[in-house]
Amino acid sequence: MPSPDQSQLSEFILTVSCPDKLGLVHAISRWLFEHQCDILDSDQFSDPDSGRFFMRIHFAGEGKLEELEREFDGLAATHQMQARFQPCSRPPRVLVMVSKLDHCLVDLIYRMENGELPIDIQLIVSNHPDAQPIAQRSGIEFMHRPISAGNKTEEEQRLLDEIQERNIDFIVLARYMQILTPQFCRALPDRIINIHHSFLPSFKGARPYHQAHEHGVKLIGATAHYVTADLDEGPIIEQGVERVDHRMTPSELVAVGRDIERLVLAKAVRYQAEHRVFLNGNKTVVLG
Repeated sequence: MPSPDQSQLSEFILTVSCPDKLGLVHAISRWLFEHQCDILDSDQFSDPDSGRFFMRIHFAGEGKLEELEREFDGLAATHQMQARFQPCSRPPRVLVMVSKLDHCLVDLIYRMENGELPIDIQLIVSNHPDAQPIAQRSGIEFMHRPISAGNKTEEEQRLLDEIQERNIDFIVLARYMQILTPQFCRALPDRIINIHHSFLPSFKGARPYHQAHEHGVKLIGATAHYVTADLDEGPIIEQGVERVDHRMTPSELVAVGRDIERLVLAKAVRYQAEHRVFLNGNKTVVLG
């Protein structure tokens, strides 16, 4: 069988999660070979604790997405695989939610416009109007939706309608300071990423850097995690830390903390956009 013309190939990401057993890498690689697909890079992990196997393959092939999915169904059924093909040609469509602090939002937009983040921010939603000029400068649609205890359920349903209508792939909470309802979280499992302003679970609540200063901490950090119905308990995607000392004021800690938040959130968003994150019980597997 002649080799396909490389210029005619499309690139895809195949992600697989299933019970672990011998021969899975061989079975998947052989299927790709038989379908004249060229593996560009691959990574896998077998977890001895959960007994599950995880694999991410970046490959090029002639087939259409629907054809690949249909023809892979037999192998997936044989090995109880949860498998998904993603085309590399379209960056994920992202909704960013923000309140008044805009450092993470500005960083995400900068990285997107610079080509550092393979995402397409379709909409910015905020419970305050402060970020609207930022959205306008970047040509991104902005939606101001004030939230209160009395209208939260109604507003979240409107947001779900927007997500469905715009075909949003995932949501980023870029220092969005409203608590999402359990119903909203359950409607979008593994599709909401939050940046938490500390090394979970330390120093929860208001003024975390002031709490850290009062306790004389030597490390501060930030945590990016999936949002679940359990507040700040979702599976962790990425974390970062920075050493500090007794000479630093609370304001200086805030500045260092915001730098960490920007970097950690950007990494988590990139992992999600590149389909590197797998759920493994209450934890995540992030493949390189």
